[in-house]
Amino acid sequence: MARRLRFNGTGSGVNGCPSLHEDLDTGEVVVHGLPLTEPDDIAQLRHLNDGEVPVVVPRELLVDFGPKEVVRVPDIIGLDEFDRLFTQFEHTAWRLETRRRYASDELTGTYAQFTRGTAVNWDGVDAAWCAERREQAALGKRFERVRIVDAPPTPGQLYLLDNARRNSEVGERIRNLRREDADRLGLPAEDFWLFDSRLVALLNFDDTDNLVDVELITQPAEVLRYAMVRDAAEHHAFPYVELVQQQAAKGN
Repeated sequence: MARRLRFNGTGSGVNGCPSLHEDLDTGEVVVHGLPLTEPDDIAQLRHLNDGEVPVVVPRELLVDFGPKEVVRVPDIIGLDEFDRLFTQFEHTAWRLETRRRYASDELTGTYAQFTRGTAVNWDGVDAAWCAERREQAALGKRFERVRIVDAPPTPGQLYLLDNARRNSEVGERIRNLRREDADRLGLPAEDFWLFDSRLVALLNFDDTDNLVDVELITQPAEVLRYAMVRDAAEHHAFPYVELVQQQAAKGN
């Protein structure tokens, strides 16, 4: 089905280029103008994907004819696209984990070992995932997590505490934050990944703690809010080994 496009205006008088149109159904903006063709200029562009064509337009065109009120439509992606983010980022992937349990963990053989009270054998578990983490870490990329923990920790949180040693071995840095400190700091109850301080992948869960979908957030003001959450969490978090030692001292 063809788009319903509305001509908003042009910045070039009567010849009609460059111009701006708006999709009346999706709110998307279509801009056309002279392509950027100089190789030295194109080499400076970031995140230019195959099939995309950079176009040069006057700033006044966007100011004069761009939509002034934007209603953000959630950008929901599939899990395959979400997985690709972990190889496409440039330097830092940071995660905040806020939930008391993750239903997917409880379906694993390692969780069954953990609940039986036997030592969890992580050898060979998620081999492809571990190999990818090691490859990305070898490129100098950083994977970091802060996991909020209750007092006392829930079974799911204790399982992830055991999991932290495996994740650390493949290149992740794991820290913990007390729930009371997170509440005192006013941190949100949202689970999310922050990539390169420019893109947020918000993980949406249902009432049974199953991951439903992933929402991408790229608006600078929103990304900044999540970056501020990261900075506060990092400042008050502590290495996971300290929590391991505390639990061992309590006999757990």
